Amino acid sequence: MISVNRRRNQGPRWPRFGREFRRYGRGVSMRRPSDASLATLPAHHRSRAAKIMQTRRSLHSFMLLLAAVALVAVTIVAPLSVAAGESDAEAQAVRRPNVLLISIDDLNDWVGYLDGHPQAFTPNIDRLAARGVAFRQAHCQSPVCTASRAALVTGLLPSTTGLYFLQPMLDGSDVSRDRITLVEDFAARGYRTFGAGKVYGGRDPEYFQTYGGAFGSFGPVPKQHLSYTAEGGHPLWDWGPYPVDSPSDDRDGDQRNNQASGDASEPPSPDDLMPDVNIARWAAGQLATLADDESAEPFFLAVGFFRPHVPMYVPPKWFDFYPPETLLLPATLDNDADDVPEYGRMLTIGHPAPRHEWMTEHEQWDDAVRAYLACSTFVDAQVGRVIAALDASPFRDNTIIVLFSDHGFHLGEKQRWAKRSLWEDSTRVPLIFAGPGTTRGFCDAPVGLVDVYSTLMELCGFEPPTDQDGHSLVPLLKEPLADVDRLALTTFGRGNHGVRSRRWRYIHYADGSEELYDHAVDPHEWHNVAGESANRGVIAQLRQALPTHEAAPILTAESAGLTAFLEAEQALGTGDSK
Repeated sequence: MISVNRRRNQGPRWPRFGREFRRYGRGVSMRRPSDASLATLPAHHRSRAAKIMQTRRSLHSFMLLLAAVALVAVTIVAPLSVAAGESDAEAQAVRRPNVLLISIDDLNDWVGYLDGHPQAFTPNIDRLAARGVAFRQAHCQSPVCTASRAALVTGLLPSTTGLYFLQPMLDGSDVSRDRITLVEDFAARGYRTFGAGKVYGGRDPEYFQTYGGAFGSFGPVPKQHLSYTAEGGHPLWDWGPYPVDSPSDDRDGDQRNNQASGDASEPPSPDDLMPDVNIARWAAGQLATLADDESAEPFFLAVGFFRPHVPMYVPPKWFDFYPPETLLLPATLDNDADDVPEYGRMLTIGHPAPRHEWMTEHEQWDDAVRAYLACSTFVDAQVGRVIAALDASPFRDNTIIVLFSDHGFHLGEKQRWAKRSLWEDSTRVPLIFAGPGTTRGFCDAPVGLVDVYSTLMELCGFEPPTDQDGHSLVPLLKEPLADVDRLALTTFGRGNHGVRSRRWRYIHYADGSEELYDHAVDPHEWHNVAGESANRGVIAQLRQALPTHEAAPILTAESAGLTAFLEAEQALGTGDSK
């Protein structure tokens, strides 16, 4: 047997003859003794030693033969192996991760992992949060759709582009008109780009190599409003269970973009008529098609869902998640607006949205909250449909998933509805990164949607742009609990800004009035403590985050936010309306 002793300079024992060989050879086991050395051995050991020598010579010859064969093999095969290895290394170096970008319209923090509403049921978003880094203090850069999305796809703040409101689009700004945007940048770097639904917020087909369509966008809609009957109400502002059975009562009757998949002889189910369902199916179909494509080019797939944006219509089964008898309304304070500056009240009046007084007088507050929650659970299911398709594809482990909402939404908080404010309900959004280059965990550092562009660039192996206002979040994706000094900025018209730190929210209006809320003791932002002398240092510090240069607002396109902004300017005599 082979010895396991650990005496230095001794190899394993040879069977039968090892002891004699070591005793008289005193060398390393594989050393061959000379003929002269045999003469020094005692006579009774000489024959054994001769046998040992013969055995060792035979072994030595055999080892030389093996070495020769190995040398020939290495000489022939090694260059091929090196070349193959170099090819694999080169392929690995250029094989970049795919990107799946999921956009949700008007989803506030009523998401499970954000605890915005105790009854919110969003299991698919929560599962995604558990497999990546989920930001709990992500904020939009503008509390309206187009301007918020413009910040995300350009990496620039509204104060840089002048895009503060719902209109105009990117081409309305001299800064962003000819600037390459997020999806275009990936296309220029060799990615195949696909999109469907609402991603940019306007003219989406222009930005993708392949665009699947809006699939009916905010439809289907009934011939008459279900709930909001106020005179002069916006056409989109309504809520309730719809569609119920069939598309026969649609306002325009056009179902070309809402065709049910499967057997055409079967009538479509209510879910089949929803644009978001068909957007999710389209995305799943693209993933299946890409799986059969042998192209080595990575892809960028953007999926833009419309709900819970008004009209808050989804089929009845989604309302069943929220029985009316157990529904909880958001916490409010009756005199919440008393300590809000006059300019702030005028700016955030929210022209298209119902007044809170109307909602309470007509007993619609409960129904609208229930509809919003139902829409959120519905769109969560569509998120799950897309992620399930990705997980069933060969791209699961090499795809970065980003999920975000463009801004928040009030549902009675501060006695107002919809977006268009600088308070937490209007700015806080879900933001999740999962996939290659990320770890897992929650991050409470304040971040913005303006950071998404540079983050994706770095995650995909490109140098983050240096001419943007956003900053890469990759360090936080690696260490979500890192104690970093960051602030999130939200802007609604020139001179109106909200600054969010881990603890404080500071709001500065164009007329110089201010608000300050301490989230350590006031998570609902009910008590404006800007006037307390003890907080002067906090305000001075947060004030440093305000933009030093602010582009003039673009006044050539009408929007509700612009109207409120101009009215506030005119009433208080500031300059942009003149």
